[in-house]
Amino acid sequence: MTHPAQTSDDSLIIAGKTFHSRLLTGTGKYKDFDETRRATDAAGAQIVTLAIRRVNIGQDAGQPNLLDALPPDRFTLLPNTAGCYTADDAVRTCRLARELLDGHSLVKLEVLGDERTLYPDVVQTLAAAEKLVADGFDVMVYTSDDPILARRLEEIGCVAIMPLAAPIGSGLGIQNRYNLLEIVENAKVPVIVDAGVGTASDAAIAMELGCDGVLMNTAIAGAKDPVLMAHAMKLAVEAGRAAFRAGRIPRKRFASASSPIDGLVG
Repeated sequence: MTHPAQTSDDSLIIAGKTFHSRLLTGTGKYKDFDETRRATDAAGAQIVTLAIRRVNIGQDAGQPNLLDALPPDRFTLLPNTAGCYTADDAVRTCRLARELLDGHSLVKLEVLGDERTLYPDVVQTLAAAEKLVADGFDVMVYTSDDPILARRLEEIGCVAIMPLAAPIGSGLGIQNRYNLLEIVENAKVPVIVDAGVGTASDAAIAMELGCDGVLMNTAIAGAKDPVLMAHAMKLAVEAGRAAFRAGRIPRKRFASASSPIDGLVG
């Protein structure tokens, strides 16, 4: 299967821009901006997401600025609407990000519906997506693992679909591989797993399913050694992608000898 986001050099294309890394990273939960920078470098990430309501990117001139650690000339910034629970709040936050970042249009939309699980409110997400796309934003959207909803968000005009694999920050790994597979097989835009990854094997599984990328924060920032975990995640995403492109062997109930007995001499 050739996925729409796979090109001859296997670059990832989002909103017309080409990326070579398929690992997207967050910027929260690190002990300081220096650790954020070192982990981001170790991950090889080109796209970094930041919570406009929680991170200083110039709103407070007297505080450390994330953009000093992750300059926009080196990284593609992905402002997100973390902490928003209504479509109106999410739209306002994206407009603030565009103002702070001199017209930046690429955003990550997330509208939460529950404080305990951080599951998305899909009704509010749809409403916000429609408004943002109409307002000229390139919307990468965090959503549930519902294939029908994913299709609807793509029809609205979202440039990437970002279904959860498990609740945000849970580290439970890929709990819904068949739903993800259904989304991947029908999408015409990149599908990026967002939320639930706990360790490198989870990232590899997501990529082996055919997802175009993985976005993670807690799995790296919450590790005992975030920089080393970032490096592990980079390798896992690369390995999983290579395995997907190579094509795994079919699963069988019985053995199949590596050295067949057919045609033995003598």
